[in-house]
Amino acid sequence: MSGREDQRGRLAGALFTLLLFLVFVLSALFLVLIGGRVYENINTRAENTYREDVALSYIANKVRQGDKEGAVSLKEESGRTILELKQTINGAVYVTDIYYQDGKLWELFTDGQSGLSVGDGNAILSCSPVSMKMEGKLLYIKTEGDFGSSVWLSLRSGGYEDE
Repeated sequence: MSGREDQRGRLAGALFTLLLFLVFVLSALFLVLIGGRVYENINTRAENTYREDVALSYIANKVRQGDKEGAVSLKEESGRTILELKQTINGAVYVTDIYYQDGKLWELFTDGQSGLSVGDGNAILSCSPVSMKMEGKLLYIKTEGDFGSSVWLSLRSGGYEDE
C-alpha cells in the first residue's frame, strides 16, 4: 500500500506543479495582453496630443516669423477663419493663408494678385479643428479635439511706436 500512496503523492505533486505552472503561464499571458493594450492607449493619446501641439507650434512659429506691423490678420472666406500673413519680397506683396479644412491644417503661399483662394493650398497635417480669433494685439489659437490645447500670441510689432 505504501507504494500506491507514494505513487499518488508523486502524481498529486506533479499535478500541483503542472497547475501552478499553468497559472503562471496564464498570468504572464494576461499581463502581456493588458500591457499591450495600455501601450496602445498611451501611444494613441501621445500621437493625438502630438498632432495638436504640432499644429499650434506650426501656426505660432509662422506668426512669429511674420510679425511685422499690419502683416498678421484674420479674415473670413468661404465660412472659414483664415490667418493671413503678408510679406513684401522684392517689392511684391505675398500672402500666406493658414486655415483648417476637411480635418487638416492647410497653407497657401501666393502672390497677392494671383486669384488663388481657399482650396488651392497644400495640406500641412491632419489635426482636430483649429479656431482662431484676434483681440487687439492678441491672437488666440485653439485646437478643438479631445486632446486639444490653445495658445495666446502677442503680436509685438506695432510699428514705429514700439521701436
